[in-house]
Amino acid sequence: MNRFGLLALLLLVAACAPKPAPQTAAPADPLNAIARQYVMLSLEIGTHEDGYIDAYYGPPEWKRAAEAAPRALPALAQAVDGLDQTLAAVDVSAREPLVRRRATFLRAQLNAARTRLRMLRGEKLSFREESLGLFGATPDIRPLESYDPVLAEIETLLPGPGTLAERVDAFQERFVIPADRLKPVFDRAIAECRARTAAHIPLPKGESFRMEFVTGKPWSGYNYYQGNLASVIQINTDLPIRISRAVDLGCHEGYPGHHALNYLLEQRLMRARGWMEYSVYPLYSPQSLIAEGSANYGIDLAFPGNEKLAFEMRELYPLAGLATTDAARLARLQTALTGLRGARFTIAQLYLDGQIDRAQAIALTQKYQLMSEARAKQSIGFTDAYRSYVINYGLGQDMVQEFVEAAGSDAKARWAAMERVISEPTLPADLAVR
Repeated sequence: MNRFGLLALLLLVAACAPKPAPQTAAPADPLNAIARQYVMLSLEIGTHEDGYIDAYYGPPEWKRAAEAAPRALPALAQAVDGLDQTLAAVDVSAREPLVRRRATFLRAQLNAARTRLRMLRGEKLSFREESLGLFGATPDIRPLESYDPVLAEIETLLPGPGTLAERVDAFQERFVIPADRLKPVFDRAIAECRARTAAHIPLPKGESFRMEFVTGKPWSGYNYYQGNLASVIQINTDLPIRISRAVDLGCHEGYPGHHALNYLLEQRLMRARGWMEYSVYPLYSPQSLIAEGSANYGIDLAFPGNEKLAFEMRELYPLAGLATTDAARLARLQTALTGLRGARFTIAQLYLDGQIDRAQAIALTQKYQLMSEARAKQSIGFTDAYRSYVINYGLGQDMVQEFVEAAGSDAKARWAAMERVISEPTLPADLAVR
């Protein structure tokens, strides 16, 4: 066969060969469209309440569009219900576990938005209804007298004249960081929190924070996440800051607390997976129980046993110019004070449900949280501003602790469990240890 005949044969074979199937685009994930609508709805709700949006780092045009003509509260409530119905109709049963958790997370966030809209429209909810609706959990409320044995234990640590609250406050005031030494003490504390976290959870390149000292706030510290792996950490100096708060706030606001949680969610869920719901953080949502609980437990995870005391005595006390004579006694007192954590929930429930007035709430806080009047007023001021949000610290810490420590006593296993909590679509229900 000559070359022309061979060419003709090849053309004939090619013509008879089956045609390849046309390429079709993969179907769009309906969860992505729902997530975008959720973000827009959250930003619209935020126009009706200052502080509702704790952080947003999505497309600026989404924020401009949401704020250009925000709907009224009744229309937003209808939109939340409609989006929730749309989400409920999406079948994710055959998809990977993380995607199923994504769908469940979105439904919980929408339920929190529904609850907050009810409150913004003037509906009065009980403490239990509010905390369940907003944060997906509610604490067991114990009568205040059940904490009397803890007070008796603390009496043995600090005997003497005056009320127990006065003695506890006076003792702790001996450990105040001088104002001109706050920055070096906090710089060193946060650096240690960061180093201990980085030893177990790799830090993304470029993460950073800026620390500021502020006044006139109802809280002791706050993390304002900016996006692009950056935060502003503010420390309130309205009241004197004691030495123990340096590590506590360094871990809570920084590593492995709020800053770490936010940059992990941005890096691993929003950017790597395109899950845009993580570009917005509504403060009144289950996200906050996870954020506050993991930030509080992160202190003990980073500084187990006596490591916090050893680090403070070795490095922070000298930086603050404080004597270490009673440092161990202070640490024992702080451990004993954790037994009073639940009393804050009881006082908040009584106060927010109208069973006691503000003056009574302050007096009970002095007695059962062992605070001075000024610190008790700041504590109740927080409850005035954030209401049932107070559950997220103690209850959230207990739930995260139980989940993480169920991984075993090995530090590596515990840090791995913590990493899952702060980098995945985690809800309070996910922390239930089975």
